[in-house]
Amino acid sequence: MTIRLPGTGGALRTYEPRTEPLAVTPGTPFTSRTVFSAAHVVADPFADVSPDSPAAVDWDATLAFRRHLWSHGLGVAEAMDTAQRGMGLDWAGAAELIRRSAAEAKSVDGRIACGVGTDQIASGSLAEVRAAYEEQLALVEESGAQAILMASRALAAAASGPEDYLEVYGHLLRQAAEPVVLHWLGPMFDPALEGYWGSADLDAATDTFLNVIAAHPDKVDGIKVSLLDAQREIDIRRRLPKGVRCYTGDDFNYPELIAGDEQGFSHALLGIFDPLGPLAAQAVRVLDTGDVQGFRDLLDPTVGLSRHLFQTPTRFYKTGVVFLAWLAGHQSHFTMVGGLQSARSLPHFATAYELADGLGLFPDPKLAEERMKTLLSMYGVNQ
Repeated sequence: MTIRLPGTGGALRTYEPRTEPLAVTPGTPFTSRTVFSAAHVVADPFADVSPDSPAAVDWDATLAFRRHLWSHGLGVAEAMDTAQRGMGLDWAGAAELIRRSAAEAKSVDGRIACGVGTDQIASGSLAEVRAAYEEQLALVEESGAQAILMASRALAAAASGPEDYLEVYGHLLRQAAEPVVLHWLGPMFDPALEGYWGSADLDAATDTFLNVIAAHPDKVDGIKVSLLDAQREIDIRRRLPKGVRCYTGDDFNYPELIAGDEQGFSHALLGIFDPLGPLAAQAVRVLDTGDVQGFRDLLDPTVGLSRHLFQTPTRFYKTGVVFLAWLAGHQSHFTMVGGLQSARSLPHFATAYELADGLGLFPDPKLAEERMKTLLSMYGVNQ
């Protein structure tokens, strides 16, 4: 088994894939950490749609992938990643995804939390932004899922300062039926969120974020920080009220943040745990035994793949995630909502394949090799 992959300068190099996958099996529920994967959706490859059309979803394959994650003990963070909100599904599609996934979670006793945003409006007044949030919060709560209050492009555009964020989030938290997760998504994931919490100064923004939590600690289960800044996350984590969790969203530094230190640790809500699901689950079970070094030995080698998938422009990370799902056999095609399969280059795919194969992530290495060769042939690379 060898395959020729594009290298630097367009030259081809020979790579020898693994012949056996990493041995992982489903196990007991986690005891030391709460872990969510921001799961991708599977597009319908036969739908006659354009990138501007409402997304066509293969619901059977989409739900099957969620069952795969639940079988390994991970929770599913639904309707919140970049291939679902703002770069793929519209609100009608996201609402259908929430309903279907929440019902599926109930049927298998899987944990699920769903994104609440404002993407049914492009812009609006503060009152309109608040109403959009309320509509989505009601749907998520009716579905029985936990709510994740996501950062809003419309709020970022409408707010004139920190006081507007305090007012809008305070209003939503007061009416939330159950404690929610607050999500701070940085501009590297969505440039429209520059200056969120009322300031481009991250120290000032952090103070506003923490003021929102301090005013309603009983309504905040936790926070998800997606700033790709490990030290800032640690600093925020140490300032949280007792009982409020920190869910790392740092796809560059997650092993050290989940492992924690003498003053605390982060739980996880990560996009990279979509392709890493079984391996990540195995690592957390090792951590449950108190074996921090064993946890790091399993998870540290995955950081290179994660940093590759989330490289600039970071908002296109889901292209690599869906690519790996195709190679791993979780779906029969490499087609994405919004046509985002074109958002990364062939060298990017080749490196992703090599890194994932080296980790043993493909249940059937031969299938992954054959599919990689199929993609290469479309680019004019003959084996």
